[in-house]
Amino acid sequence: MDTLKSVLLTVLQGYAGKGLNGSSYLTTSEDGTVFAIVSVAQVRDKHVVDAGLVVRLVNEQIIIETDVNDKPLVDALVQAGVARSQIVLAYTVRA
Repeated sequence: MDTLKSVLLTVLQGYAGKGLNGSSYLTTSEDGTVFAIVSVAQVRDKHVVDAGLVVRLVNEQIIIETDVNDKPLVDALVQAGVARSQIVLAYTVRA
């Protein structure tokens, strides 16, 4: 799992950093199984905070709970060598 986790962390770091009106931060749960990209920005004089990317690592599966990015995490992970069969898009099966 460490290899899958290290690939996941490397890819997620690409979603963090400074943006046009704010910054995005990679956060991790204490047990190292839940990851989020939290964005903090100023948009039209409004303070905006959003967790647009939330991911869980369960055994040998990456479960993407939500992803609102222009480049979906699933595509970035496959490009990084993660088998598509190891990625679950939980946000597509919710009612």
